[in-house]
Amino acid sequence: MGPDRVHILMGVRDGAAHLPDQLASIARQRGVAWRLTCSDDGSRDVSRAIIKRFAEVRREHVTLLHGPRAGFAANYLRLIASLPCDPGAVALSDQDDIWMPGKLDRALGRLSQVRGGRPALYAARRWAWDGADHLRRGSDRRVRDAGFRNALIENIAPGNTIVLNAAAARLVRDMAARAGPVFAHDWWLYLLISGAGGAILADPARVLLYRQHGANAIGARCGLGAQIARKRAVLRGAFRERMDGNIRAMRNCAASLTEENRALLERFAAARQACGAVRLARLHAIAPYRQARRGSAAFWGAAALGRV
Repeated sequence: MGPDRVHILMGVRDGAAHLPDQLASIARQRGVAWRLTCSDDGSRDVSRAIIKRFAEVRREHVTLLHGPRAGFAANYLRLIASLPCDPGAVALSDQDDIWMPGKLDRALGRLSQVRGGRPALYAARRWAWDGADHLRRGSDRRVRDAGFRNALIENIAPGNTIVLNAAAARLVRDMAARAGPVFAHDWWLYLLISGAGGAILADPARVLLYRQHGANAIGARCGLGAQIARKRAVLRGAFRERMDGNIRAMRNCAASLTEENRALLERFAAARQACGAVRLARLHAIAPYRQARRGSAAFWGAAALGRV
């Protein structure tokens, strides 16, 4: 990557309303050289024109690609697969947030503490923000260690906060084309890097404004209505489908997992297929966990109903 220290990957689709703010916040990053690759996934607005204008000022730092038009996760996997042979550190960016000025420098400082060529994923917290009245809502506090048993049933690595060291970037580049369809690229990254024995650096700091609006791909949904909607989705089988996709993707990337985590993955897959009390007993023996008690209770409730 020459003098650049961080390669930023941004998936784009119809982001014109908020792209200028996000691009400006990237340009304001302190103490870090960067390059940006955007993958436009079929925008019908002027997103491409905005990126091209931004690139005119920083021509050597900005690349604009065409996405696969298969959803946001596929767009990011394509971006990851297109990384160069020596990608250096890699950061992911949404199109509609605002980064704090020291976001990248803070991440690189944490990642520099990981030695010996070990893959490492940095992730942080964020402020949920509606972009209008400047009210901010903090994300949940993480109370348990990150790891593969957590990643099996929960993602604690929001994509818009993720930064990978060079070893992790090479690993995920090599695996991205093999993974197949996944529900969310950031969850896949958490699974793959923790499953490969990499370091997961969960920073308690909030490093960006996570803009909430009607077009969020996922969003920071909260409140009673959001909780009811999530429970209905679980009952319809949405969570089980996500588990199915994650397991397929990890099996496709099994060569990168540690022997212990390959075995754990297969035990988890088999336990999900068991019936009733046997299913619960086998899952309990594996000991997957979520960060919050309420989340853990929701998982075991879904497991009792055969919806995991």
